[in-house]
Amino acid sequence: MTNLSHFDSQPRSTTDTGAITALCKAAGDPLRMQVLKVLQQNAYGVLELCQVFDIRQSAMSHHLKILANAGLVATRREGTTIFYRRNESHPDTDLQALQHVLFQTIDDAALDPALRTRLESINTERSAASVAFFNQNAARFEENQDLIASWSDYGESVESFLDSSIGASHSALEIGPGYGQFLGKLSVTFKRVTALDNSAEMLEQCRTRATSQGLKNIDFKLGDTNLAISEGLRSDCISLNMVLHHNPTPGSIIAACAQLLNAGGVLLITDLCAHDQEWVQKACGDLWLGLEPQELTRWAQSAGLVEGNSLYLAQRNGFRIQLRQFVKPLPDNH
Repeated sequence: MTNLSHFDSQPRSTTDTGAITALCKAAGDPLRMQVLKVLQQNAYGVLELCQVFDIRQSAMSHHLKILANAGLVATRREGTTIFYRRNESHPDTDLQALQHVLFQTIDDAALDPALRTRLESINTERSAASVAFFNQNAARFEENQDLIASWSDYGESVESFLDSSIGASHSALEIGPGYGQFLGKLSVTFKRVTALDNSAEMLEQCRTRATSQGLKNIDFKLGDTNLAISEGLRSDCISLNMVLHHNPTPGSIIAACAQLLNAGGVLLITDLCAHDQEWVQKACGDLWLGLEPQELTRWAQSAGLVEGNSLYLAQRNGFRIQLRQFVKPLPDNH
């Protein structure tokens, strides 16, 4: 005879089986599972997802609604477009462990090659639009950028952040150096500095200013992180200063930086916190209206980086700047 006394007659949480069923059913559809895979690192609009999956908008909206109702995706409005991203923290705390294992398993799965090709096409379109903006507006970009946050407002904090982060001081990489405001500090701190930009016009502006300042130890490269990885570039410090909100795939950039860092190296990120000031998209070429701090943390942790110090600066115009430090751990020799 079976002894049933060890079964707990009282529920251990307020979550009923219906919520568990809804989550599993939402993720159990093959297309919705692939949507969650596509949203692993970045957010996409409905029309972009329709292009990736080659289905009608009404059908995609239906699938996204099911995922949203199950707490698996969240939305964010960027101007007139609503972007969908994975909801990394389920609103029902009792389902968070289940969701975490689900997402981890999805992340380890392979993406269908056809979907990957279409996704890369969308990311290329986004990137091309960003490069075109900077090439066309290089001469006046600094003036427009100052409307959001001038280097004079936060540069000293960034430089102090660097001083507190330095371990090895052999090499540094700045991705998207702008007009080179940070290069002077990097140049005197590190033996070798690389300035990497995918806009030829912006890189030339940066080179001109660095030359006028007599900076000698800087190598200027036209290209992106894929080029840096292919060339075997490695750095003790990488700076992303007001770069990620211009990039079509910020999570992928952070993952690339993790590859480019030496063990014990530091990734310094300066960027805008999420905001609702849509005018920056036309004036400054912003692809994203800032980024949530927890998004940066999640992307960095997914790339194997460890969160370090953080600093948040409020601007008089309503923008909020986040200074973040992430470290690539030393190998465990034990």
